[in-house]
Amino acid sequence: MTAQIIDGNALAARIRAEVQGRTDALKARGIVPHLVIVLVGDDPASQVYTKHKVNDSEQTGLKATLERYPATLSESDLLERIRVLNGDSSVHGILVQLPLPKHMDAHKVIEAISPAKDVDGFHVSSAGALMVGQPGFWPCTPHGCLRMLDEIGYDLKGRNAVVIGRSNIVGKPMAMMLLGRNATVTICHSQTRDLRAHTLQADVIVAAVGKRNVVTAEMVKPGAVVIDVGMNRNDAGKLCGDVDFEGVKQVAGWITPVPGGVGPMTRAMLLVNTIEAAQRASG
Repeated sequence: MTAQIIDGNALAARIRAEVQGRTDALKARGIVPHLVIVLVGDDPASQVYTKHKVNDSEQTGLKATLERYPATLSESDLLERIRVLNGDSSVHGILVQLPLPKHMDAHKVIEAISPAKDVDGFHVSSAGALMVGQPGFWPCTPHGCLRMLDEIGYDLKGRNAVVIGRSNIVGKPMAMMLLGRNATVTICHSQTRDLRAHTLQADVIVAAVGKRNVVTAEMVKPGAVVIDVGMNRNDAGKLCGDVDFEGVKQVAGWITPVPGGVGPMTRAMLLVNTIEAAQRASG
C-alpha cells in the first residue's frame, strides 16, 4: 500500500479563489476586508510566516497591513496598540504573530484582542464558542486539518482519532473539533507511555508535537489517515514534519506532506476567518 497524498497547496488555492469571490462582493458594497498582522521582534521563522500571510491576503484582494515592532517594545505599548486596532472600524481582523518576546504574556496579549476580530481563533471566547457549537472563529490549523479530511470525503463519525500534542494552539482545539464530528478522541504527547499502543488503534492520527519522527511506520494502522502538523528541519536542513513520511506512506491510506500540507491550509483558513469577520461586521 502507498498512501494517497492530501495536497494542501491545491486545496488552499481553491479556498483562496473562494475568498477572492467573497472579497469582490464586499468591495462592490464599499467594504474592504482588512487584516492587521502585528510582528514583534525579529524571529526568522515569524518573518517568513508573516510574509506568506501578507502575500496570500493580497492575492485574494484582502487588505493586509504588517506592523513591525522591535523586541524591546513594552507589553503595555503592545496592549495599547491592540486597543486602538479594536476600536478601528476599518480593521476586521487582528493577528499577533507568536512567539512574542519573553517579557510579554502571550495569553494576556491574545485576550486583549476583540473576539470579533480574533481571526487566529485563540481568544478564550473563540474556544468557548467552539466547545458549545456556537459561531466563533475556529483556530486556523485545526480548521485547515478538518477541511483536508472533508476534501477526501472522510466521515469521522464513530472513528478513533489520536491527537499527539496537547497545546492550546493545536492539540486541544483539534481534539474538540474532532469530537464535534462524532469521533472518539485520545490526546497524547511525545512522552505518553506506549504511544504506539494508542496510534495503532487510530483511524486518524494528527501529529502536532514539533519533533521529528514522532510517528513511524510501525505505529500506524494500515489505511489510517495521517495528518502532519509539525515543522522541523532534518540533518540536511530540509523542512520536514513530525512524521517519518517515507516510511509511513507505505502503510497509511492518506497522508499530508511537509511542506505542502497543513501549512498552506492554516494560512488559507486565516483568510476565511478574516472574510467572515468582515461580513459579520458589515451586517
